[in-house]
Amino acid sequence: MLSGAALAGAAPAAARGAAPAGKRIAPGVTYRQFDIDTAAGTARAHLLTVDLADPHVRVDLLHPGVVAARATVSRLADAAGALAGVNGDFFDITETQHPGVEATGAAVGPAVAAGQALKAAVPKGQRFGPALPPGTNTLDVFGVGTDRRARLDRLSLSGAVGTPEGQLPLKGLNQYALPVNSVGAFTARWGSASRVRAVCGTDTQRSAPCSDDTYEVKVRGGRVVSASDAPGSGTIPADTTVLLGREDGARQLRELSVGDPVDVTHSLVAASSGVPYTFAIGGFPVLRGGTPLSGLDDVTSAVRTVVGAKDDGRKLLLLALDGAPAYRTGLTVAEEADTMRSLGASDAFNLDGGGSSEMVTRDTDATGVSVRNHPSGGAERPVPNGIGVFSAG
Repeated sequence: MLSGAALAGAAPAAARGAAPAGKRIAPGVTYRQFDIDTAAGTARAHLLTVDLADPHVRVDLLHPGVVAARATVSRLADAAGALAGVNGDFFDITETQHPGVEATGAAVGPAVAAGQALKAAVPKGQRFGPALPPGTNTLDVFGVGTDRRARLDRLSLSGAVGTPEGQLPLKGLNQYALPVNSVGAFTARWGSASRVRAVCGTDTQRSAPCSDDTYEVKVRGGRVVSASDAPGSGTIPADTTVLLGREDGARQLRELSVGDPVDVTHSLVAASSGVPYTFAIGGFPVLRGGTPLSGLDDVTSAVRTVVGAKDDGRKLLLLALDGAPAYRTGLTVAEEADTMRSLGASDAFNLDGGGSSEMVTRDTDATGVSVRNHPSGGAERPVPNGIGVFSAG
């Protein structure tokens, strides 16, 4: 499927210099580009190979500091001091179906940065992006554990709200959509965006109307300090948690009064790994144990970004397609899985694509990163997160 090595002298203008095959850009990190022959034409791929066994190298989540915000991959990478990076998860990009409600820009799936949980997953019916392969859902993540191994997993929210009347289940953490009849928590990591979007749609229909049965309380110092019938907005102080309920969740929160003691606990629980994650990002798996998932789309070609693991998780593959007009047909999801398998990946995970697909790298003597591919929209698209590669070498 691969047709040729790096194209010296033919790199996109944004790359500012061609990369020879396997160019080493730091200890344990190489970059190359190559063409892929597909049913729809020729796709051009940009590939980073990261050796997680090298102690100088690490990967982490690129993000703007809060969940409900976006920035370009180059800005995220430069702000974090990353050597390289790609875009990440799908996100709440538009709210045309909910008049008067602004898109939050928040990602769909769970997110872990520097070992800390930033957010949990929205209900499956509330996600943005192409149809999921059978058997997958919004809990799916690609991550790297404290053992420095990359792996596929699922991260679910485990949380509770302790009240004078007993414990309430917590079903949301810094996410743009809450399950029907639930209570969700928003912390300083959410940002200043309105929380109205969190009560719009249902678990099965993103476009369903916003709920008119809502209630919100603010908890500071372990006690309720204020309450409101409507979701609020604005920066949340570091010592404050906002609890937002819809339907049955709203009814339960109305039982609280200002001054009542409240204890909020939450964590992301891994389905298959007992190793804590230093980094995790949402999307959906396309290759598991060297075998493509069944039911992958083999019809729709698009510019895509994908991350994979090889050598028992000791090496990371980050691939972003070029969006220049000559290559914009891209790959189908099935072709994406086959490509990653041909590169030696045992597991692969699809990230956001189209105008979001992007790869950046920084040369040794450069003060900032350069965009290696042509974003298909003609310019970098602000995104909520990405995968950053860091090197101390």
